[in-house]
Amino acid sequence: MTEPKYNKEDIMAKAQELAQKITETEEVDFFIRAEKQINENEKVQSMIEEVKAKQKELVNLQHYKKSEAMKKTQREINRLHKEIDEIPIVQEFKRSQTEVNEVLQLVSSTISNDVTSHIEKANK
Repeated sequence: MTEPKYNKEDIMAKAQELAQKITETEEVDFFIRAEKQINENEKVQSMIEEVKAKQKELVNLQHYKKSEAMKKTQREINRLHKEIDEIPIVQEFKRSQTEVNEVLQLVSSTISNDVTSHIEKANK
């Protein structure tokens, strides 16, 4: 068996280097810009605040077991979520979030598959 070439610290340094490279991708850049636009969009922020207020109201209604009012408030929350999701910048943000997650998942599964393959070959 050969001597290990790397230790855990070496691997973590490479992981940080890879993380930095990922933050410099087109996908992450677009995600950051879309998030900034959402944060600066008064309509979106107002609707998000309304959702938060309705969620607090829902918690209070649950506490007092007001089931009809709970149903109504939940419908209002669902309507607000649907409205928010129909705003183009929100759709772009969610799409970019999915793309960033796919890149991260691809990196993770590639590393996992390659390490597993190496271990299997070494055990034959």
